[in-house]
Amino acid sequence: MSELKQTQLHARHVAAGAKMVPFAGYEMPVQYPLGIMREHLHTREKCGLFDVSHMGQCFIIADDGTFVTAAKALEKLVPADIQSLEPGQQRYSQFLNKDGGILDDLMISRLCLDGHEHWLYLVVNAGCKHQDYAHLEKHLPDGIKLSIKDDSISLIALQGPKAADVLGDMAPALKDLTFMTHTDLPVGKNDIWCHVSRSGYTGEDGYELAVKHEDVDRFVEEMLEYKDVELIGLGARDSLRMEAGLCLYGHDIDTTVSPIEAGLIWSVPKHRRNGGDYFGAARIKADIADKQSKRLVGILPEGRAPAREHTEIQDLDGNTIGEITSGGFGPSVGGPVAMGYVARSHIKAGKDLNLIVRGKARPAKVVKLPFVPHNYHRG
Repeated sequence: MSELKQTQLHARHVAAGAKMVPFAGYEMPVQYPLGIMREHLHTREKCGLFDVSHMGQCFIIADDGTFVTAAKALEKLVPADIQSLEPGQQRYSQFLNKDGGILDDLMISRLCLDGHEHWLYLVVNAGCKHQDYAHLEKHLPDGIKLSIKDDSISLIALQGPKAADVLGDMAPALKDLTFMTHTDLPVGKNDIWCHVSRSGYTGEDGYELAVKHEDVDRFVEEMLEYKDVELIGLGARDSLRMEAGLCLYGHDIDTTVSPIEAGLIWSVPKHRRNGGDYFGAARIKADIADKQSKRLVGILPEGRAPAREHTEIQDLDGNTIGEITSGGFGPSVGGPVAMGYVARSHIKAGKDLNLIVRGKARPAKVVKLPFVPHNYHRG
């Protein structure tokens, strides 16, 4: 077994009393002494600071110095419209295989830094990043460079309703960013250069910040001087994203499902839904037309017992109709929440289901996602 990697904030996590666990090849904090429940609620009420430096970060740059060349190359691998990105905009999408299964989901940004507007910045999942880089290297054409930055840039996230107050105090221009936009600027009393996007993985308003390795610890130290900021671990990150109805790669999405089945049709623009010159285009078109294919839904179990991943879903006649892909306790909901795939005939909100937990049928209902309203700042 290979040795676990550590982020630049590892010593800070340990000093803060974090419980460290293996995750995607890294030793990461799953929780702090505050505990997952209170970390979750603190993020919803104030703001939480997450170390997500295990994620993959890279740039795609065309040798001819144009944005359109890089955008066209990436559009062969994702169903999103990349060419329409303006400087300072970002977009969510997925890498698809030729059969339309999801290899990974990712964020794609067009830089707005002067002289770098033709650069594309990608953030990919930690557990998939090496496969993603190999996929890009294999399929990007000549004249397109892939520049991987995992060894030089850290990534942190500040999430919650007080995040804009904190970062707005450190750099007033950051209050003006809207959801899914970004900028590059010096932040804080030490003028630390950051790439900052208004986005995140909690359903709350918040920011993700790419910071040079050598600067990230003192940058985090300054952020923690604000009374509303607490370090938050991966445990609360998972319960927050689940309540927000956000997919987790390897659980809710993988190579067996398409973006359409996963409820991600909103991330595929209309002009790319009926075919196109990208991997998986035929599957996208077919799954939109197929009224029998499965769909990802929210599921609210009755009672207090959570329904975990791989729990069987049955209709009221005892027929198997699907499986839970994510499940646990939702602190903001005050009870168990789950997501899973069911047959199309059972996707309507309010539909009664049974979950087979330890051999017993437990009642549940299909509900519309998210479980907790999104609080993104759209301006």
